[in-house]
Amino acid sequence: MRREETKRMTITAVFVAVLLMQTFMSNIGYVRIIPTLPAVTTIPLTIAIYAVLMGPKAGFLFGLFWGITRLFVAYTQPGDMVSLMLFQNPAISLVPSILAGFFPGLIAKQFKKTKYDKYGYVLSGAVTSLTNTVMVILLTSLFFMHDPATLVHYLGNDAANSPLILILVTALGVNWLIEAIFTAIVVPVIVTPLNLVMKRA
Repeated sequence: MRREETKRMTITAVFVAVLLMQTFMSNIGYVRIIPTLPAVTTIPLTIAIYAVLMGPKAGFLFGLFWGITRLFVAYTQPGDMVSLMLFQNPAISLVPSILAGFFPGLIAKQFKKTKYDKYGYVLSGAVTSLTNTVMVILLTSLFFMHDPATLVHYLGNDAANSPLILILVTALGVNWLIEAIFTAIVVPVIVTPLNLVMKRA
């Protein structure tokens, strides 16, 4: 039991270090493609891999840690006005991040009981990015429902009469597509050998 706990603590420490590096080193965790819009993030890949390896409870806590770093960055070094406006809100920073850590762990846990565990890895990766983006869009729509003008301006849609949620889907949809494809492809490539290593450890 003690050996298992030590192994889990070691793995967690490594992933925490990776997440901190992605957060605070330029263009590693947050890759800015369009200067005025939120960056494409590779962090869901890290979250998905950790959650798949460690389970939903650990994924929940790791997602919470991501949310806290997201909130910290929004206050100390936001990369654009949209990120500042969105992620200085604790709910928008924390809730999507927590769920993005919880769901892949839950999916992988269910698929481990079947012979289709590899498909579970792919689905877990895609769901991590999807959960993060959908929850950010929904919470943003909720919090900016009554006064969307400033946010819409920074999203580059001054003349648009579309609902805020549609504008957000249009603005952030490309980011999600890139993140989801990338994460869905890479998660099984990394998790499969890591699982073998962990079983031998």
